[in-house]
Amino acid sequence: MMGMVFTEFLELVESKFSPEVADRIITAAGTATDGAYTAVGKYDHAEMVRMVQALSVETQVPVEELLRVFGHHLAVRFSHLYGAFFASQPSLFDFLASVDSKIHVEVRKLYPAAELPSIQSCERTTDSQTLIYRSSRHMHDLALGLIQGAAVHYGQPVEVEHSSLPDGGVRFVVKLTNTQAEPAKADASTA
Repeated sequence: MMGMVFTEFLELVESKFSPEVADRIITAAGTATDGAYTAVGKYDHAEMVRMVQALSVETQVPVEELLRVFGHHLAVRFSHLYGAFFASQPSLFDFLASVDSKIHVEVRKLYPAAELPSIQSCERTTDSQTLIYRSSRHMHDLALGLIQGAAVHYGQPVEVEHSSLPDGGVRFVVKLTNTQAEPAKADASTA
């Protein structure tokens, strides 16, 4: 797993909880690096799993929720660090459709050994998009947080449903939600 994921996770833990909590989860997880990660390094994803589990024990927040929050955090960070990927796509659905075909292609150029998930856009209407997520790491809750964070970036509120597929993948159905109130209608007596 890319080192940037580890450094961002620990930064999130320090900012949301405290540096002491970060130290405790590193110790509890028994990481090979004692928490000394570099953004350009590559590390065993099992260490991330152990740290998230340790954070769940420490905070009493379910692992799934922690991964979703971390995914949201990553989306915000990616939008700042790699803004061109977001700027080149006019909408959330365009962005999501570009993850495998454009973003992951560029990531592989920089990090040829990166093991990236597959996120395929398979159905799309004006107000919904279906994505199929596949990864040997099975971190679909992280992907859910990334989708939700990207939606916030684009200012397009969404509801996301997800279901497991027989092959271990996950189907996400992303639906735009209308958060604007209906415009007030003129009352005939005041017109």
